[in-house]
Amino acid sequence: MFFKDFRTFETTLAGRPLVVEVGKMAQLAGGSCLVRYGETEVLCTATMADKPREGVDFFPLSVDFEEKLYSVGRIPGSFQRREGRASEKATLASRVIDRPIRPLFPKDMRNDVGVVATVMSVDPDCSPEITAMIGVSVAISISEIPWDGPISGVSVGLVDGKFVINPTEAEREVSEMAVTVASTYDLVAMIEAGANEVSNDDMYDGIMYAHKVNREVVEFIRGIQAEVGKAKIDFPSNDPAPEMFEAIKEFAIEDVKVALDTDDKRIRDERLRPIYDAVHEKFDEVYPEEIAKIDDCMYKLQKYIVRRWLLDEGKRVDGRGIDEIRPLNAEVDLISRAHGSGMFTRGQTQVLTVTTLGPMSDVQLLDGIDNETTKRYMHHYNFPAYSVGETKPSRGPGRREIGHGALAERSLVPVLPSVEEFPYCIRLVSEVLSSNGSTSQGSVCGSTLSLMAAGVPIKAPVAGISCGLVTEGDRFMTMVDIQGVEDFFGDMDFKVAGTKKGITSIQMDLKVHGLTPAIIREALDKTYKARCYILDEIMLPVISEPRKELSKYAPKMVTTKIDPAKIGDVIGKQGKVIQKICEECNCKVDVQEDGNVFVSAINLEDAQRALFIIDTIAKDPEVGAIYKGVVTRLMDFGAFVEIAPGKEGLVHISHLDVKRTEKVEDVVTVGDEVMVKILGIDEKERLNLSRREALIEVEGLVPENDLSEAPRRPAGNRGRGGRRDSRREKRD
Repeated sequence: MFFKDFRTFETTLAGRPLVVEVGKMAQLAGGSCLVRYGETEVLCTATMADKPREGVDFFPLSVDFEEKLYSVGRIPGSFQRREGRASEKATLASRVIDRPIRPLFPKDMRNDVGVVATVMSVDPDCSPEITAMIGVSVAISISEIPWDGPISGVSVGLVDGKFVINPTEAEREVSEMAVTVASTYDLVAMIEAGANEVSNDDMYDGIMYAHKVNREVVEFIRGIQAEVGKAKIDFPSNDPAPEMFEAIKEFAIEDVKVALDTDDKRIRDERLRPIYDAVHEKFDEVYPEEIAKIDDCMYKLQKYIVRRWLLDEGKRVDGRGIDEIRPLNAEVDLISRAHGSGMFTRGQTQVLTVTTLGPMSDVQLLDGIDNETTKRYMHHYNFPAYSVGETKPSRGPGRREIGHGALAERSLVPVLPSVEEFPYCIRLVSEVLSSNGSTSQGSVCGSTLSLMAAGVPIKAPVAGISCGLVTEGDRFMTMVDIQGVEDFFGDMDFKVAGTKKGITSIQMDLKVHGLTPAIIREALDKTYKARCYILDEIMLPVISEPRKELSKYAPKMVTTKIDPAKIGDVIGKQGKVIQKICEECNCKVDVQEDGNVFVSAINLEDAQRALFIIDTIAKDPEVGAIYKGVVTRLMDFGAFVEIAPGKEGLVHISHLDVKRTEKVEDVVTVGDEVMVKILGIDEKERLNLSRREALIEVEGLVPENDLSEAPRRPAGNRGRGGRRDSRREKRD
């Protein structure tokens, strides 16, 4: 056999075959495998640099989830017809894989590690993200890279009251929750969840159910590692020597305690600067070859103090109680011309969210490997340097900004109205004005305020809060609403958003190997109590429900449904009909393939006029109905009126007014808008119209002469007056 090291390992996951192939592809990578789950196939590789990267004080790990459109038989829609920058979904998948594997690497390792998951084939029923997570775990496990894995990941849904592992595409459509859970054999390492107001109990039970399945997959990966895994290599530790840390600790600990003991981030930073200077002045000469590690010791010292305060004294750096939330404030209507705006402040974390409403033609077009091609609701999150008191140029959103925006988006999707209920495209932008912990959950709260201020009829208000963790052996303690320093030096950022009824999203970031069931249960309970407090005491007193009317600057939207066979009539040859409607009514019209029509205009009357015209074109005119039309031609026997593009009829001179008319020009001129009533439609679908009857019915005018018995001849019938009839005959 050409590939002498080729091996295949197979198991079953959620009733579908899971096959791992090693030894054939990417053999120069540190570890590689091709994972087949159903007909989803992902090539996963893990490679480590030979030497540590100089000048870094962190573990340099990169995780890339690469979407290849050939995996779904599609050519990229870009100008160059090739994959470019990672899509938002690919970035989010990379983050989901990164979070459970990162804490399992040695914290003092400085060798670059690159993990790549290349999606080569997609079966809609078998998630490529889950396949990639399992494949990455295999690739790292069988490589020489030091790692405390393996992990496994599965998704869990709730369909008809039952938990479903790795739900199919059809099951995902009806599932009440979409939860990704990653685990080591003993602990839950990562949770990423979206849900339709699911209860704490259902969420907890779903997580535990997924963890049980993960344990089986971890055992499967351990079997692969035992057969083909490489020996793990040693690496040069970057940790400062214990005696160095102890010396700096003894010198600076009391000063650092005083510096940290404040609720103001700016004051804390100002107090620490002279301490850093004093430490360097004393120890730079003592450790001339390890000056960079002096700052590492100062970081470790702050971490040591904060954790000891929390674990031993139950004390937080800002003096709050363990489950006490920082001072809160909520406001709406801060931006004059925005369709809606809301600002939420929690301590020194402040987020302003602005809502913009648009026609359905503004939906975002997607070019990815799943079946979602458009996006009606977009949530963008911006984190400028000034929000943390720094100066650096803006280079567009990074992975963190994309991830936080997606988390806020996922939190609000379950409460948004359907297109039928609210036919608008919705964009939210969360601007972080100040950051000192949990800005993503601040953006959830600000977004709820903004949506209600904009008049979006959300089903229930949503709030978000984070829960922190400090562990030591079997000891642990959780605290609500962590600020930045507790996030940096703690072990967990457990973010939960939801309504008073239930959870809409979860995102869990860990610095430890994983969580026990007891920690998860406690975090869910504490965050529920906290978000109910935020809703009842802070947000709802400011705005209790969505406004009944939209901003005067927002487009007004009306909709109708037409026969898809009539779409061509509405659009017209080369789009001339729909362009004319948009021009005359000062509106925007979006006609979809299924016959749904969305009309938007700043003035509601303009939108309704356009909708009326569209209905007139798409639906057969009704005898007895009244229409608003435009005079297009004048004849001595009457006037022709167009009630819609391509639909024109005659108003006989006897039906131009409630009084006797001698000349057509005495009543109307070309271009006049007039109300007309359809008296009849002949066999050639020509319209016989009456302005007289419309005036009587709509405006209640009374005829001056007894014209009610005047003959109402259908258009085209020959009567008295040869010249009139000959002209009509010529027209016909």
